[in-house]
Amino acid sequence: MHRLNRRFVHVLVGMFFATAIAAAQPAATRPGATPVNVANYKEAIKVACVGDSITAGYKIGKGRAWPAQLGEMLGDKWSVSNFGVSGKTLMKTGESYQATAQFKSALELKPDVVLIMLGTNDTKGRLWAKKDNFEPDYKDMIKQFTDLPSKPIMYLCYPPFVAGQNMYGIREEPILEQIPIIDKIAKEMKLNVIDVHGALKDKGDLIPDKVHPSAEGATVVAKTIYKALTGQDAPEVAPAASEPAKKSEKNKKGEKGATR
Repeated sequence: MHRLNRRFVHVLVGMFFATAIAAAQPAATRPGATPVNVANYKEAIKVACVGDSITAGYKIGKGRAWPAQLGEMLGDKWSVSNFGVSGKTLMKTGESYQATAQFKSALELKPDVVLIMLGTNDTKGRLWAKKDNFEPDYKDMIKQFTDLPSKPIMYLCYPPFVAGQNMYGIREEPILEQIPIIDKIAKEMKLNVIDVHGALKDKGDLIPDKVHPSAEGATVVAKTIYKALTGQDAPEVAPAASEPAKKSEKNKKGEKGATR
């Protein structure tokens, strides 16, 4: 019992200091996001969404993941591609995203805009123990995109809010440590930052398993990114049907056809 109490106190103290670090930099001085000038592009603006299961649409289906909803909001002048891969980390010492076929595909797209939302899986204890790799590995990933002939505009997204203890071992405290590191990288490399974490922080009810946003939570993420890309509030767009819903609809049609 005493051992559990001590552990609880250590967690609280750690979260206090991590929150203090993230809040130490006034919001007004943190990096922001400059909207994309659509007039500079003759063809549809190619957007590469790089991320983990939150980007891939775990539990809600790719059709309701935030990249799909973002594409609906942005319209025909944009072409949004989802390169999310479940379980992947930003750091190469973990389940590295850079080792995936999706990363290669994202580079081959030669995107005009890149959105990176990684870091959530890096918060697991054994991985975050090697947190000194976070900054150099992040910069390495960025450089591989900025070296492309398309010279994409880079947007670094804070990892989403973790709403509490969960079955995945993913923790909020390391994310609060990642935020100032992301700010530092953005300032040094003159890149854009999108505060997805803040957008979800007071919306724990939209994160049912404490890590993965629901379809409605994904809408909040998509709207936050839309505003960063365009400088405008997002339009109200009905989200696409989830994968289970699509399959159910197909089954219904099949049943109708069988009774004719």
